[in-house]
Amino acid sequence: MTDTTLMSIPGQIDPVPVARDITPRADGRVDLIGLPKDRIRDLFEEAGLDAKQAKLRAKQVFHWLYHRGVTDFEAMTDIAKTMRPWLTERFVIGRPEVVEAQHSTDGTRKWLLKTADGHEFEMVFIPDADRGTLCVSSQVGCTLNCRFCHTGTMKLVRNLTPGEIVGQVMLARDALGEWPKGNMKFDYGADLDEIEESSEYRSDGRLLTNIVMMGMGEPLYNFDNVKGALKLVMDGEGLALSKRRITLSTSGVVPMMEKCGEEIGVNLAVSLHAVTKEIRDEIVPLNKKYGIEELLEACAAYPGASNARRITFEYVMLKDKNDSDEHARELVRLLKQYNLPAKVNLIPFNPWPGAQYDTSTPERVRSFSNIVFEGGISAPVRTPRGRDIDAACGQLKTAAEKKSRAQRDREAAEAVEA
Repeated sequence: MTDTTLMSIPGQIDPVPVARDITPRADGRVDLIGLPKDRIRDLFEEAGLDAKQAKLRAKQVFHWLYHRGVTDFEAMTDIAKTMRPWLTERFVIGRPEVVEAQHSTDGTRKWLLKTADGHEFEMVFIPDADRGTLCVSSQVGCTLNCRFCHTGTMKLVRNLTPGEIVGQVMLARDALGEWPKGNMKFDYGADLDEIEESSEYRSDGRLLTNIVMMGMGEPLYNFDNVKGALKLVMDGEGLALSKRRITLSTSGVVPMMEKCGEEIGVNLAVSLHAVTKEIRDEIVPLNKKYGIEELLEACAAYPGASNARRITFEYVMLKDKNDSDEHARELVRLLKQYNLPAKVNLIPFNPWPGAQYDTSTPERVRSFSNIVFEGGISAPVRTPRGRDIDAACGQLKTAAEKKSRAQRDREAAEAVEA
């Protein structure tokens, strides 16, 4: 059914997946989504264009891919009609295949997606009054085995490619119908360096305003591909989303954190979830490799962190496990000890079948939050979203194998009728 074997790797061991930036296709064509302009130019040269033509065509195609969101070379109206079949024969403009799309009663949307080689993963869009956040996956499965997280019960299959990561953002824009308007003006008698500066871009407002790398997988265990995808998202000639609107969440892969700040530069979120070694070893096994003190030292050294760009510490509230007043006071003490520009997101545990933990009571969550606030640190309680479709934090796990195609078709038909 799939042609990639499972990568069975314990959570406290650094996985070394096979590196690749493109998923091979059965038809031999190359998917251009996820590739930077220079790589597209090189592919065009390898396919037979001279250097000058390859540079020009790469500029045009890059604009159509990432500004206009087109999925067909025939829609690229400033490329000669005779050139479009040449492109279609050799290349493709991909999107992840949608296996299933679900809508929550609170407006949250979840997509079950499939790669070209048959592996499934999920993404979630969460609309709010002042923003719309896309939760993006970086791996098929996960290797960290966090005890409270449904995704952590999956095997790690493989890393997602840059195209499969940025493709989630592009698919969300497709679904929301909000590709920005743009214009490309070419003076074919001009020097190519002048053409490089000739594109214009504007956005008339977006529903999708923020991206969080908090879906399936550990982003820092797929660093190069995540970096490549986010560079396209942040590129002013690409998807043009500010790095201040992108947050990468890590469970604490300490050696990669500084590199993330220097080379990607997005906001940092850390899945802390406990303030003692004993408890964090249990619920976040990666703590056995990179302990709390080492993690907080890396946070203190994170490039770009400031009071204006605080580090977010995610803390799932587990009944009688990590939610006491003493835990709250220790959290304040630790964050102040390392002089961290921090805010804490308190996350009520989102249950799933077979979970060994319970959700803290609202009164206990409120008491915990008040203590952290009184310590001078913001500690809002995250409102669970998408629970009815298993789209809430910690619930992402593909269950498509439990459903037949006929069952999914029936559910889709019932949703249309409703």
